[in-house]
Amino acid sequence: MPAAAPLPAFVRLDGARTSLVIDCRGGAPVVLHWGARLAESADPATLALLGAREEAPCSPAQTPPLSLTPLIGTGFPGRPGLSCHRDGQGWASWTEIVAVQCGEDSVEIVSRDAANGMTLRHTLRLAAAGDVLRARTTVTNDGATPLAIEACDAPALPVPAAVSDWVLFDGRWSGEFQMQRVARTVGAVSRENRRGRTSHDAFPALLAQVAPCGEQLGEVFGFHLAWSGNHRLWAETLSDGRAYVQLGELLLPGEISLASGAAYASPELVCAWSDRGRSGLSQAFHAHVRARPQHARLRAKPRPVHYNTWEAVYFDHDPAKLIALAERAAAIGVERFVLDDGWFPARRNDRAGLGDWTVDRSVYPEGLGPLIDRVRALGMEFGLWVEPEMVNPDSDLFRAHPEWVLATPPAPQLGFRHQLVLDFGRAEVRDHLFAAIDALLRDHPIAYLKWDMNRDLSHPGDADGRPGAHAHVLGLYDLLARLRAAHPAVEIESCSSGGGRADLGILDLTDRVWTSDTNDALDRLAIQRGLSTFLPAEVMGAHVGPTDCHITGRRVSMATRVATALFGHFGVEADLGALTDSEGAELAAGIALHKRHRALIHSGDLVRLDRGEGEIAFGIVAADRGEAVFSYTQLREQRGYFADPLRLAGLDREADYRVRWVWPVEPVVGSPLFAALRDGLIVSGQSLIAVGLQPPRLKPQAGFLLHVERV
Repeated sequence: MPAAAPLPAFVRLDGARTSLVIDCRGGAPVVLHWGARLAESADPATLALLGAREEAPCSPAQTPPLSLTPLIGTGFPGRPGLSCHRDGQGWASWTEIVAVQCGEDSVEIVSRDAANGMTLRHTLRLAAAGDVLRARTTVTNDGATPLAIEACDAPALPVPAAVSDWVLFDGRWSGEFQMQRVARTVGAVSRENRRGRTSHDAFPALLAQVAPCGEQLGEVFGFHLAWSGNHRLWAETLSDGRAYVQLGELLLPGEISLASGAAYASPELVCAWSDRGRSGLSQAFHAHVRARPQHARLRAKPRPVHYNTWEAVYFDHDPAKLIALAERAAAIGVERFVLDDGWFPARRNDRAGLGDWTVDRSVYPEGLGPLIDRVRALGMEFGLWVEPEMVNPDSDLFRAHPEWVLATPPAPQLGFRHQLVLDFGRAEVRDHLFAAIDALLRDHPIAYLKWDMNRDLSHPGDADGRPGAHAHVLGLYDLLARLRAAHPAVEIESCSSGGGRADLGILDLTDRVWTSDTNDALDRLAIQRGLSTFLPAEVMGAHVGPTDCHITGRRVSMATRVATALFGHFGVEADLGALTDSEGAELAAGIALHKRHRALIHSGDLVRLDRGEGEIAFGIVAADRGEAVFSYTQLREQRGYFADPLRLAGLDREADYRVRWVWPVEPVVGSPLFAALRDGLIVSGQSLIAVGLQPPRLKPQAGFLLHVERV
């Protein structure tokens, strides 16, 4: 037999702007560098030497490696990336690299713990679009007895000592994706989520920033776990100065036990680097999301303007009123009409009906056909709300199959919106729901499903008394994949009480996320700002809500509501019959404005502008820098008489641009600059970037949009 090829000492992957270098000489793979692209002449052995350390007092003679999976058996003093055992034995894992398979943009490194009967496989790919690194860890049981997996994180990545702070994403229902900066010190920053969905309060993402870092300038590393369930985040600085980031699925006790030959794969870690501030980082993530094969379906046609019935009618369904709403929606330019909760039997409130996915004939005596026919005759697509993972105790499904719900008896179920969670780890549950939803889609010309999930997995026990949170997420993915295969033209939205399930795992199987249940434009500006770190505008649902927000009670002008929703997958969620003529005309003008610029908004580069706490400003710039739309909103009264000049970014310094005020409809009174901008003013890119424009004096909660086009 031919001799086995020698293992490479180092592995290097290069993107357009980044490099990844891994040292494979020891027993475990260690990242030497991930960040700015290195010169072709850079010698990995020299890189390793540059970081070599002498023996420190009262320390190991050799520094325990911070490997892709830090292991207990190496003496690593931080959090191990793998925790496993066989009935309390074989827990101190220690591996040696046995194979390295390199591809054009990827590497697979196989390490084996022969003594404990376990193999680790690290798969890393540096995607061309955005230079985004995707990494996964897989553990395989090579032994004859079951291997209990307590934790197996995605590969750990080091960050340089220059990193000054972590940025976390926390929040709550109707206040998701809030950015929180934490200074980096010795010790760990940790977040854990046990809600069974991605959650509103612990989004699985982290930024590591090198000060000074802003929207346009500075070095920043971004990390996101593509997983829609329980997770843990760990960012630690050891006492020896090394810092690293780990993200992985949070496993419940006994949740993963591998039989001989079986394997567990961690969710993928998706991460990127930027030396152009947080905006550059977002551009990298957006380019990657847009380059996925799944995204091609979203480029096939313009993203249709939505109308959603929820905040107009709630559970009070009346076919005549709904047809009237559809007619008003079509008249102002809506392209998709979505019938929300309340169309199935006994659904006059949230206490009954979930699980019985047939049309309520007491409300719709002729079925949904007449409504759908009218919607389509008006030139709109028809969409429908469903919540398949849930069941009300007051439902035919629960009465027939009470054993199908997740539970942890004898502990009582925690009350949560009068509903329980179906066990998606059970094949018969998935088969039943596939049949019910498949029938709806076969019997009706439905173009869109709003897939909701309105409670946590508070008691995630399966029928055998074992934890079922992991199996539930995999079951959800399986059912979504089956429905997409059977109905490839149907778009699906991931909604979970708003932004409770908005991650790159669910987006592999859906077409947009509902960013938040609040349609308050001022709240939405911060929410969309946070999520747009990772997701582009075309997958973030953003709606114009009622005059008085149903959640906050705040009244925000139609102009500001439109300007905020414009920079997402635009929609309307209000009682159109309650609008005044002037409000209806302004909304129609806003929809027309969105249609004029949505090709740019849904393909361009997001550029956020550094402003004070009372302002939010950003733009979408075309890839060729020939066109842009910029947004400015003043959230509260200025401390001084005037805001600072608005210095634009992302434009071509050498070009001249025609700058026009395009929103709101009513002109600003008193500003000679903005009077000139109504007709268009030609300004050099250099001046727009270096000098900027003086915003007019605005009342709080007001703003404007500018269209910038190369002359």
